[in-house]
Amino acid sequence: MRLTPAEYRRLPHRRITLLGMSGVGKTYLSNMLRREDWFHYSGDYRIGTRYLSEPILDNIKAQAMQVPFLRTLLRTDSIQIINNITVDNLNPVSSFLGKLGNPERGGLSLTEFKRRQALHHEAEVSAMLDVPDFIHKAQVLFGYPHFINDAGGSVSELEAPEVLETLAQHTLIIYIKASEQNERELIARAERDPKPLYYREAFLDEQLTRYMVAHELEYVAQIDPDDFVRWVFPHLFRARLPRYEAIARDYGYTILSSELAQIDSTAEFDDLVEQALEREGPD
Repeated sequence: MRLTPAEYRRLPHRRITLLGMSGVGKTYLSNMLRREDWFHYSGDYRIGTRYLSEPILDNIKAQAMQVPFLRTLLRTDSIQIINNITVDNLNPVSSFLGKLGNPERGGLSLTEFKRRQALHHEAEVSAMLDVPDFIHKAQVLFGYPHFINDAGGSVSELEAPEVLETLAQHTLIIYIKASEQNERELIARAERDPKPLYYREAFLDEQLTRYMVAHELEYVAQIDPDDFVRWVFPHLFRARLPRYEAIARDYGYTILSSELAQIDSTAEFDDLVEQALEREGPD
């Protein structure tokens, strides 16, 4: 969707997709807008509660079945395991994705890791293609005039043109570009707390080979799961940047995370969007 600032200002229903690395402020902004008549659609929440709900529960049950006391209760239907996923608590999704490496340190085999990555890819594509339906529900069913799509950090990795075309047709795509300071903070955060991530398979294969050679390892089972995430994150970050920039160039607009950090109201957000439309202009 391409608009002039005046056209954006006149929209009775504003529909926006936020793209960018996890940690640049997408969910912070979405939560702020939600308090001011915007429907908050979280791609990761939709993935966890709709498309990966059963695999996530199966993964939890598999862990529970290793405990004799719990195994007996599960096999006799004496207990029930449920997800408690919220927009602000997506840990079940992360725990399902898992990390690659030594099983004694909680790592997954390459085969299992890639299986889960593929399931996540399918789920994320489906969640993004659901956006038009939820735009309709947000307005007609729940009465929200505006809609914000808080997309996952890995949307740029999907290589699914139908996703970008759908989002561009129904929403204004805004890429939140990390400032240099924000980049350093995100990389430092990954160092302190390495979390499961989604990787394109070609990228994973390339970086895994480099890691194995650099660390003189013969088998994936020798990898320290946390160490691999720490090592690969800066490479992933830099690999995603040109992908985000291409999406913004072809389908949307860019704002800086440093600009976003200065706003605290819907009116200020609208002003920021109009500034982005003004400086980049419509095609």
